[in-house]
Amino acid sequence: MAMTKTIPAYQRIKNAILDNIHSGKWQAGNAISTEMALAEEFGVSRMTVNRALKELSEERVLERRQGSGTFVAQQQFNHTFVEVRNIAEDLKSANRDYEAKVVSKRAITADMLDDAMRDKFDIAVPNGREGKVLNETPALEIPVLYEVKIIHFADGQPIQFEERWVDANKVPKFIEQDFSVVNTSDYLIAKSPLERGSYTIQALAAPDDIADFLQIASQSPTLVLCRQTYSAGQVVTFVKMWHAGERYQFSGDL
Repeated sequence: MAMTKTIPAYQRIKNAILDNIHSGKWQAGNAISTEMALAEEFGVSRMTVNRALKELSEERVLERRQGSGTFVAQQQFNHTFVEVRNIAEDLKSANRDYEAKVVSKRAITADMLDDAMRDKFDIAVPNGREGKVLNETPALEIPVLYEVKIIHFADGQPIQFEERWVDANKVPKFIEQDFSVVNTSDYLIAKSPLERGSYTIQALAAPDDIADFLQIASQSPTLVLCRQTYSAGQVVTFVKMWHAGERYQFSGDL
């Protein structure tokens, strides 16, 4: 006959507390039962209760306040979970002179987007149109994205060409910044903390315009990093970064 494994008392207390939180009985910021009340409820010592509360506090489910009691922790969703490399800091830490030159920046309305960019940012087709504007309306003049193009230099030589698109509703003052001074990634993290992201790296031949920006021959090899990052569950920015293949490499520790 198989033996049923007994659940330790402290674990039963943890499970009961979690059930109360998940059911909504105890919500974020609410005080939970005292150690003494829990000890009486479960017929255990306060030491056992203390272990359960200590573990839940370490797991950031509960918050213990000296002299006040134990509370359901306020869950923080505004931390930056995504590590975004900053080329300016990378180059400066390598003792190289850094400079950024803004090639262009503009506001983009919904009717200016292609299907790929519209899908990426989940932007509806204006007026149900396909391919052209059916009616001129004030709504079509409202920016939905901001676009900026920047050349990043190391020791006077172009090393990266950045094409970036940003949700205008989530970061309304993005377009007003001087990105020869302010780093785009730093600004976005400060204004709309990034919670997750995804990226790809490809080796591509440089089109004529990209080659001109990077001061390399047309069709020269480049490393292209495309990254989209999310805030509050939605894409807040998509960036395409072209790197001169002979001047740049990606590296890291495992």
